[in-house]
Amino acid sequence: MKEIVLDTETTGLSVKDGHRIVEIGCIELDNLIPNSNKFHCYLNPERKVSEKALEVHGYTDQFLADKKKFIDIADEFLLFIKNKRLIIHNAEFDISHLNNEFQIAGKEKIDIKNVIDTLEIAKDKFPGSQISLDALCKRYRIDNSKRNKHTALIDCELLTKVYINLIDQKEPSLNFEYDNQSINNIKLNSTNNYSKKIIKPTEEEFNLHKNFLKNSLNKNYFN
Repeated sequence: MKEIVLDTETTGLSVKDGHRIVEIGCIELDNLIPNSNKFHCYLNPERKVSEKALEVHGYTDQFLADKKKFIDIADEFLLFIKNKRLIIHNAEFDISHLNNEFQIAGKEKIDIKNVIDTLEIAKDKFPGSQISLDALCKRYRIDNSKRNKHTALIDCELLTKVYINLIDQKEPSLNFEYDNQSINNIKLNSTNNYSKKIIKPTEEEFNLHKNFLKNSLNKNYFN
């Protein structure tokens, strides 16, 4: 099954405040194995990047000024993710921004039913624990030293490893299936009955043990 690990960077937190996407990163998985298919682009958001967002990803207005607009890449992006399940950490954030961009571009929105939110998986698996991407990397001993800033492709690479760990695909699977021939080859010898030999202590051994307990315990149970 093909899946897309996806991440975005934006000019700010909420689409209600007019914030837009500045970067999209995607890595395709084929049966949980990353292949060579990737989608990546920087975007001109047609507005200024907020100071807080700049601290997060470092993309300046000057850097983004000559990049394509979302409407220019919308069809290519839709084709890339078509009929594939999306894997996103904190999907509510990314999907709200993506669907806002699709609405502006006059395109069909992403159906949330096709999305797996790794944040929700982590909430269920580690209730009360830190479940940010960095925290999960630390939990699973995934090297995130390259993540000096939040960049979409690096975050996708890290999330791919986190996702595989979250769904326990690194655990070995055991095959308990046997064919009839194998079962028939197991012979039980009913004449060799197993029995336990019971060894009772002698009266002298019992008295020695009783005296030991009397001397060792603070309370005497043997009145």
